[in-house]
Amino acid sequence: MKFIVSSTYLLKQLQVLGGVINNSNTLPILDNFLFDLKKGKLMVSASDLETTMSTELKVDSKDEGVIAVPARLLLETLKTFPEQPLTFVVEDNNTVEISSNYGKYALAYADGTEFPKAVELANPSSTTILGDILATAINKTIFAAGNDDLRPVMSGVFFQFSPENLTFVATDAHKLVKYQRTDVTATQVAEFIMPKKPLTLLKSILAGSESDVTIEYNDSNAKFSFDNSELICRLIDGKYPNYEAVIPKENPNKLSISRNQFLSSVKRVSIFSNKTTHQIRLKIAGAELNISAEDIDYSNKAEERLTCSYQGDDMQIGFNSRFLTEMLNNLNSEEVALEMSLPNRAGILTPLDGLDSGEHVVMLVMPVMLNN
Repeated sequence: MKFIVSSTYLLKQLQVLGGVINNSNTLPILDNFLFDLKKGKLMVSASDLETTMSTELKVDSKDEGVIAVPARLLLETLKTFPEQPLTFVVEDNNTVEISSNYGKYALAYADGTEFPKAVELANPSSTTILGDILATAINKTIFAAGNDDLRPVMSGVFFQFSPENLTFVATDAHKLVKYQRTDVTATQVAEFIMPKKPLTLLKSILAGSESDVTIEYNDSNAKFSFDNSELICRLIDGKYPNYEAVIPKENPNKLSISRNQFLSSVKRVSIFSNKTTHQIRLKIAGAELNISAEDIDYSNKAEERLTCSYQGDDMQIGFNSRFLTEMLNNLNSEEVALEMSLPNRAGILTPLDGLDSGEHVVMLVMPVMLNN
């Protein structure tokens, strides 16, 4: 079997697929890319058993064949070439020979038939969404998902599809993000939990993409098809916690403030906070917001005053500055609102501008107990 392909075109596609491959695999075959050649089309796949991604490349060839090529070796070689055609020839001695303008390179290949087959989804439901919208939804939520192996359902992003809207939720029990699009809908109601790894891959591939992504899903797997690629992954099994119950409905105390000003202030003051709790204190009275932090063990303390617009009772509330910083960093609005009810109830952070029509973001951050 023989084919000719552009070096930079091949590298660009393989680098994306390389994100699927784990550093240490239980099956040695998973350290390879699967090359499946069928008359001028090369289907390249990578898998870690949970997630499988394939891309179809156009190549110059009349042959057919299937081989598994060592991923790391091939990627490292391709990175060193400037743009040029490369000729791949599969030899009888179990090696594949690559010819470039500079010389020849031989890699040992494995039997392609040993490569695990991608799952076929039985009677899936499907929804179509613009690539960039999906990338934004992942970007806005994935940072809030947990890392706790004991609670796998919270280590993913919850997808909730309905004829009214698409909702994406992530939480680690300290912070929660709910991102909703009312300008994109599904034909029927469905919900599933997507693991982080495939989402991270999709986020980087689809950012800024104007192509449509077709999402097909059943109870155990989801498949994302776009351009010439598809990604199939196993879903996280389990029931997602009832997140609506956690979001406080009545929040009479409402603070609105410039996001950048608030973020810079929280970052500066938090340098002086306790290194284990990262606790900062917000004290709000009238049109003044006082942000302070103290590390009693080292006698470090800081305090800043900001002007804000505030309706509600004077109050003091404590937050973990790392969570607050992450959330403010993740918004792109000029102004944000922080709504609160009591010092021991969650605060709700929402952007006041900078959203597309049909786009809704609600972020929730749990308070920390203040030691007066």
